[in-house]
Amino acid sequence: MRVHKLTFAALAVAASLSLTACNGDDTTAQGDPSSASSESSSGGGSGSGGSDQGDAEQGGGKDSGGQNSGGTDEGNGSNADGQTAKCRTDALNITASDSTISGDPDGTVAVTLENSGEDCALSGFAGVDLKTSEGSLSAERRGEPAERMILQNGKSVSFGINYPMNDSGGSGVKVTGLVVTPPGESKSFSLEWPGAGTLPVTDGSGTPVQVGPIGSAGQGG
Repeated sequence: MRVHKLTFAALAVAASLSLTACNGDDTTAQGDPSSASSESSSGGGSGSGGSDQGDAEQGGGKDSGGQNSGGTDEGNGSNADGQTAKCRTDALNITASDSTISGDPDGTVAVTLENSGEDCALSGFAGVDLKTSEGSLSAERRGEPAERMILQNGKSVSFGINYPMNDSGGSGVKVTGLVVTPPGESKSFSLEWPGAGTLPVTDGSGTPVQVGPIGSAGQGG
């Protein structure tokens, strides 16, 4: 009986050590920051995050529909080092309009960012996503990123979105909305899509939806 009792005790200790090792490995895996998922925008395509390439400070604004998409109400201003701060989402008025030129093979939408706050800085690309009947579609960046610019109060700057026209005769992919994220910002806002109602169905070999850098559609105001 003594032999059996010792054997059972040894097995219990071994099982306890094995369980402790397994729990330790699991805790390490859960605490590993490399396992955390990150949120996009924008992207190598633009995704929902804007790009502030060129060490520029950028983008903030208001939803053109008057709906605030959340986040802080912080406006533009200066950094602690006295440099002009990036444009904030809550301090920008954003509008979109159809700018397609008759005879062009592709459609064009111009998005305008108007500064309603203090002078602020912009550069790079905005993030652009089209809401469609097939899900969200991120626009690809086209051209060189815009250099850092100062957008004064009351002034505006625009960028272009190019997209393929649906000439297939089919119903195509319905576009239901436009989501824009100013450069360097994580706060996005939604607009009505002013372009053609559908995109052609493609296997990936067709012309993609593309977004130009800040200033690519001219600067007004």
